[in-house]
Amino acid sequence: MATQRLAELRLAKRNEAALRARGAVEAGARHYPVIVAMHTAWLASTLLEGRRATRLRWPPLVVLVAAQALRYSAIRSLGLQWTTRVLVDPSAAPVTTGPYRYLDHPNYVAVAAEIASLPLVFGAWRTAAAFSAANAVALRHRIEVESAARRELVPIPAS
Repeated sequence: MATQRLAELRLAKRNEAALRARGAVEAGARHYPVIVAMHTAWLASTLLEGRRATRLRWPPLVVLVAAQALRYSAIRSLGLQWTTRVLVDPSAAPVTTGPYRYLDHPNYVAVAAEIASLPLVFGAWRTAAAFSAANAVALRHRIEVESAARRELVPIPAS
């Protein structure tokens, strides 16, 4: 999972550079280090609490795999617009394909499922509970930041 996150950060950096070159504006930059720290601590806590696991728990593993499928479908649908930061390109239309046809924030649904399920695969229920609660707070703030940025930066089309 850590290797996967590092690869995603590389993709996000490439997309971020391209978006900024097109005039995208970042919103909520102050909360980004908190999210990075939370994800890092979540992985470390999963490792520490789950290190004594003698077997994998299959139901949360199935949830984790499903979350991965949803997440990568969301990343694929967003294309260049997918980053780990809140970047708004005023010239880009909202994405309404893939899982975005059904959910407003499928990537966040997937991340929430990952944060809960990965620790549970190893029986690390304290980590699952603590980081699920922290993630809920972080995502609520992030969605508010994204929504406000979109309202402020994207012109409303004339009727």
